[in-house]
Amino acid sequence: MTTVYNDLGSKLTMGALIVESNSTGNLTPAVTETAAVLPGYLVVILSVLMVTLVVVVVAGNALVIMAFVVDKTLRNQSNYFFLNLAISDFLVGAFCIPVYIPYNLTGRWMLGKGLCKVWLVMDYLLCTASVFNIVLISYDRFLSVTRAVKYRAQRNMTRQAVFKMVAVWVLAFLLYGPAIIFWETVVGESVVPAHECYAEFYFTWYFLLSASTFEFFTPFVSVSFFNLSIYLNIHRRNKNGGTCTEDNTNTQRTSKKHRDGGDCKNPCTVLPSKKACFQKC
Repeated sequence: MTTVYNDLGSKLTMGALIVESNSTGNLTPAVTETAAVLPGYLVVILSVLMVTLVVVVVAGNALVIMAFVVDKTLRNQSNYFFLNLAISDFLVGAFCIPVYIPYNLTGRWMLGKGLCKVWLVMDYLLCTASVFNIVLISYDRFLSVTRAVKYRAQRNMTRQAVFKMVAVWVLAFLLYGPAIIFWETVVGESVVPAHECYAEFYFTWYFLLSASTFEFFTPFVSVSFFNLSIYLNIHRRNKNGGTCTEDNTNTQRTSKKHRDGGDCKNPCTVLPSKKACFQKC
């Protein structure tokens, strides 16, 4: 609950504050000097929706992880990348969103500065890892279509898949993790007010521009390129396949015509001694 005062000094108690999500796509709220106030019934509705979202995200991704563990036939290279995506999304639903719900509804961070750092690192890490996993899945599909023979030969090489999965997590952490942990130490002061939790670099536009380029724009261009290449490759195959099918049909008709003796000048000659029919083509 948030307490404000009107012009006459009367005490007014409101339900919650609306907070905006920042441009990086994670759950860290944007900071505004004048936040809109939510009535009580909207707080209840938002709480129900957020809890439902947590249940759906956790349950859905848990089923994917369990299927991969139970069914050994699913353990190929491409499915390892889907497992990696499921793990990151599962942790978002199991940790990041539940911690964010009371902060979003009350507008106050009440879990201490240490847990704030942990939540920020996990929030940025998991959301960035999800984006990078989508890029990795698109790249894997791209290889399976454009380099099918080589891809099939390496399909069961799990060592390469595990290496790529680890690389996704390392790159995702390096993009925001060190800045969240050490920004205050390097700058020498904290710009985050008490009872709030957001990254120290939140108002540093050049850092946000650089990080957003690697987190959003580069993955967007990469995924678009991979999927467009897949579409064009399949379209070209279908077009060539239609031509080959027509040629094969004509060849089969010609062969059948020869077998039936349709092109023979003297289709049948009967020998008196051996009542046989020979075709001269």
